[in-house]
Amino acid sequence: MATIHPVIMCGGSGTRLWPVSRKQRPKPFLPLVGEKSLFEATIDRCGGAGGFAPVVVVTGAAHGDLVDSQLGSAPDAQVIVEPAAKNTAAAIALAAVRLPEDAVMLVCPSDHHIADTAAFREAAQKAAALAEAGWLVSLGITPHSPETGFGYIKTGEALDGGFKVERFVEKPDLERAKAFLADGGYSWNGGIFAFRAGTFLEELRKHEPAIADKVEAAVAAGRISGHCFHPDAATFARIEGESVDYAVMEKTDRAAMVPVDMGWSDIGNFQALRDARPGDEDGNRTSGNVELVDCSNVLAQSDGPRISVIGLSDVAVIVDGDEILVTTMEGAQKVGKLKGAANQ
Repeated sequence: MATIHPVIMCGGSGTRLWPVSRKQRPKPFLPLVGEKSLFEATIDRCGGAGGFAPVVVVTGAAHGDLVDSQLGSAPDAQVIVEPAAKNTAAAIALAAVRLPEDAVMLVCPSDHHIADTAAFREAAQKAAALAEAGWLVSLGITPHSPETGFGYIKTGEALDGGFKVERFVEKPDLERAKAFLADGGYSWNGGIFAFRAGTFLEELRKHEPAIADKVEAAVAAGRISGHCFHPDAATFARIEGESVDYAVMEKTDRAAMVPVDMGWSDIGNFQALRDARPGDEDGNRTSGNVELVDCSNVLAQSDGPRISVIGLSDVAVIVDGDEILVTTMEGAQKVGKLKGAANQ
């Protein structure tokens, strides 16, 4: 069994869940599903038991205090503090350079919900075995609806414990998403990856050498402060940011995938948040001082004033501090475009 080095990506502003999520306390650090924050739940899934090494957290300076305050179950964690946000390829490369070449990395976003931890761990071990054999592995999330907000992975030739990736597919329109679901050979790309540190860097040097060179230089000139590592800011600032999907996964000929059904959600908007929480017999989810009459599939939560809703379906009503949001679930995709979300 491979020892897995979890690399938790902890950034973003969480504007799509405004006003609950704000710049000073974004989505990963909130207890949106259950009593623990999404970040804390991610750490727990990747705990030391079951073949997991101490976690590596990659975050920005703005979130450093929040990370430290929620590392209670991971006292041996290493924190890499990005001097600037340069997208996921550079962030993952920072961790890869800091780890031994043969370390099997498991890259996990910090703001996703996974209901079935056992299924996650089993898939992680399968992915780690493929990574040891030289593959760059995505966890392919079993789709249950024709989602247009996710990229997809087309399953290819069978491997021992997984499959080759035939191709990655950009976010589709609704008709294509329905076709993917009916086909049965497509998975959601949830942004969870496994690969050896050395293999990832080899592919990054091949396909995006400028990113690889600058990350390596930034690490070489970096400094350690306690449990935190700070890459050289001036060198890192010269990186042209790119996602790991575009930089490596869509270009490599070593892409593989492990399918998994683990109750996954990216909690990407209020509809996803509603669906990740347990509901009543009418599908309503409430938190705080809330009264609903003749409602169905409503998400209503308040940290203070009473919310009273009558005769509505598929809406979210959110009260947080001095801000109030009311949206249909269809409109929930546009919350991040609000001026309040952008400014807070």
